Amino acid sequence: MTYEEALDNVYGRLVFGIKPGLERITALMERLGNPQKKLKFVHVAGTNGKGTCATLVASALGACGLRVGLYTSPYVLEFRERFQIDGEMIPKEELVEEVETLAPIADQFEESGDQVTEFEYITALALHWFARRQCDIVVLEVGLGGRHQRHRRAGGGGHHVHLFGPHRHFGQHLGEDCL
Repeated sequence: MTYEEALDNVYGRLVFGIKPGLERITALMERLGNPQKKLKFVHVAGTNGKGTCATLVASALGACGLRVGLYTSPYVLEFRERFQIDGEMIPKEELVEEVETLAPIADQFEESGDQVTEFEYITALALHWFARRQCDIVVLEVGLGGRHQRHRRAGGGGHHVHLFGPHRHFGQHLGEDCL
């Protein structure tokens, strides 16, 4: 599969739109071996500035010596911007590998009469890549989809860091190196 074919595979899932519920993303993650359970997360949510905040948090965590995954949406110039480790976009070859892993699983859903949405697909792709590349922590820019938010699957057993204001700091959760 070429990089362009991999992108076509991802973009081809857009036609299925938004489908409420966590059943598909849960089943998808299970079929991938639940990679989210091997990861720790910082969720960045809000109305404005999520991408900037997520990037700054990822940078700060990287400065502490951690291997940091970053998942943002949307991208500005190139699709691969959405998936980064230590400030580097996913290499084209690795994106192809992830699509080659994920596509047959997603196609099984279609064969059974259900479709994985583009958003579910790329979320699963990102989490699988981050786990495969052994990130110490992943910063996820998340929407405010409430109980149907696909990123909720990212918490399946991992540790979460919650920042509620200036009285909280990274060192409480990640060690003194991050103070």
